[in-house]
Amino acid sequence: MATEVTAPVRGMHCAACVGKVEHALTSVAGVESASVNLATERATIAFDPAQTDFARLRAAVEAAGYELSEPPPPAEAADAVDRERAAREAEQRAQRRKFSVGAILSVPVLLGGMSHVFPWVPAALREPWLLFALTTPVQFWVGWQFHRGFLHDLRYRTASMSTLVSIGTGAAYLFSVAVTLWPHAFAGHGAVTYYDVSAVVITLVVLGRWLEARARGRTSEAIRRLVSLAPRTARVLRDGREADVPTAAVLVGDLIRIRPGERIPVDGAVTEGASTVDESMLTGESLPVEKAPEARVFAGTVNRTGSFVFRAARVGSETTLARIIKLVEQAQGSRAPIQRLADRVAAVFVPIVLGLAALTFAAWWLLGPTPAGLMALTNAVAVLVIACPCAMGLATPTAIMVGTGRGAEFGVLIKSAAALELLHKCDTIVFDKTGTLTVGRPSVTDVVVVRAAGGATAEASGEMVSEDEVLALAAAAEQGSEHPLGEAIVARAKERGLALPPVGEFTTVPGQGIDAMAPDGRVLLGNRALMDARGIEVGALAGRARALAAEGKTAMYLALAGRPLGLVAAADVLKPEAAAAVAALKRLGLGVVMLTGDGRVTAEAIARQAGVERVLAEVLPEDKTREIQRLQAEGRRVAMVGDGINDAPALAQADVGIAMGSGTDVAIEAADVTLMRGDLRGAVAAVELSRRTIRVIQENLVWAFGYNTVLIPVAAGVLYPFWGVLLSPILAGAAMAFSSVSVVTNSLRLKRWRPQHGA
Repeated sequence: MATEVTAPVRGMHCAACVGKVEHALTSVAGVESASVNLATERATIAFDPAQTDFARLRAAVEAAGYELSEPPPPAEAADAVDRERAAREAEQRAQRRKFSVGAILSVPVLLGGMSHVFPWVPAALREPWLLFALTTPVQFWVGWQFHRGFLHDLRYRTASMSTLVSIGTGAAYLFSVAVTLWPHAFAGHGAVTYYDVSAVVITLVVLGRWLEARARGRTSEAIRRLVSLAPRTARVLRDGREADVPTAAVLVGDLIRIRPGERIPVDGAVTEGASTVDESMLTGESLPVEKAPEARVFAGTVNRTGSFVFRAARVGSETTLARIIKLVEQAQGSRAPIQRLADRVAAVFVPIVLGLAALTFAAWWLLGPTPAGLMALTNAVAVLVIACPCAMGLATPTAIMVGTGRGAEFGVLIKSAAALELLHKCDTIVFDKTGTLTVGRPSVTDVVVVRAAGGATAEASGEMVSEDEVLALAAAAEQGSEHPLGEAIVARAKERGLALPPVGEFTTVPGQGIDAMAPDGRVLLGNRALMDARGIEVGALAGRARALAAEGKTAMYLALAGRPLGLVAAADVLKPEAAAAVAALKRLGLGVVMLTGDGRVTAEAIARQAGVERVLAEVLPEDKTREIQRLQAEGRRVAMVGDGINDAPALAQADVGIAMGSGTDVAIEAADVTLMRGDLRGAVAAVELSRRTIRVIQENLVWAFGYNTVLIPVAAGVLYPFWGVLLSPILAGAAMAFSSVSVVTNSLRLKRWRPQHGA
């Protein structure tokens, strides 16, 4: 059985680097698949441990010129994030230091190279030997990372961005050195040097890498924030004493004390005390949640008011927070189908650019005006340094990384880049009814009363019992009942603070209701069949019961001492946000369908309240998948929202499965998207986020491909025959340096995204 690991990779800078690392990994015997992400700098590897091990994988990556680190144990996730952050910051400092040195040395070199434009430039800066002395450290110290990469590429017969930069700047530098050493040999060409091209291009490319490293560091902030939610230590009660222990050492069953203002270290259930807990960082819920004994608490949430003790139930990688982090990391490390084109182009991009540079040199050498050699060199170097495979490599993963991270901050967990892309294509969204559109449990919706003697309803009443009296008597009859309708009646009476009359001799009448004895006579609570069996005339109540049934409600008759007192109606009511969520989805252009096993009357009543126009009712659990398939057969792209175990097959069948975070683990596991708050507006937010993220990816790809498609020919000199325009290698280097930065910066706009309709 294959083992899957996700491990950090250092040293990658462009899409070609990604291809080399993937090739190195898949060449190892026993590796089934390898996916490398440039934005996250991680490799996800599936391999057979019987055929290979991590040491061989690391050796293969090192042989390709990169560094593969051991994946951190789940318990050390926070430390691993700190180490990665430190490594990124060290890289940024190194690039900043090299840029600073390069800039200090390159400015006088640039002025010297432009002395024919600026007469005020000191004569000393026109001296080739001084320019040589200033440029050499830039070429071989500041730019060593590119030359080292080029030498490695030569060794393994590959090519990358380092190849382009090294050949381009190296050619300009070596030509300039030759002119400096043998000026008379180049007198026919004016003995012009290109030290400025060599120094300034390297400096600008290093500047681009520094800015890119800073921007890429910001794309991983969501993971860092999530990891930082869990405290490093927990106050554990053992042997009657409190002791601070590392969170990683907490065991299932440990008792942990939490004081006001402290973060909860692991998942568990309150055993002692009460408080309110801020769960906003985990679920997006803005209001503090009341916690009493038996209430569940989650790692990373903040205790606000009281002190309490809870028993650890899930620790380490099993906590809700750890699972969220894992899901976000998986999504950020995955590839969207839209990225395939960029991957295919990147695989051949550098060799094509090398070929174009060679053709450019040959064309200018053979066909160009005097001095043909200098113009051939200048334009070939411009082609080499303007090409930017980085932009193509970063276009998709940076947007996926920022988008999924931002979604997690609002309680929308997207498991893969493919799901994010598919969701933006969906045109139909199917909601399961029970527990998804509705709260999932019945509650009392109506109490109808009649006169003490007769059958008229309250609207026609004179002397009559009150609603509270009807509800209190019904609740008294249902005390101790385990039936959901009975529990709903008792719960509503408690909410109103009603005193329940003494009732005894409870008898359940199968299929009809309850028979009990109160001080004033026998109490009957049930359906029409129970009333008819006991000879009780319900009168006008029958009409009200039919009207309530048409609204999808279950009406129960209440009688005392042979006389009807009223009706108590209950239903699985619509969630408060359901109608708004459905309306928002319609405004986004999606068709909304409700799927339920309920009868058509009840289903259509709920659908009307929610604003859903298409209802699939009386669908057995095993037939839900078939209904999704039918919708897909109509040519629809279907997203399914559900929460129960019986929804799992349908969630898996749908193009995108969306599980409510309040649902079962089975449903969540089968889904592509999880709404942590269990709020239907999260489905709207997921659709909005997918569309916004894909739009950013499309913008990035248009920029990356458009940049290279337009500017490489310009650098080759295609405009020269028409307008006499040539692109300086220095400007080409500046354009290349900032192209990848622009892609990452565009992706970072997603950090400002907020749900338009709540989440």
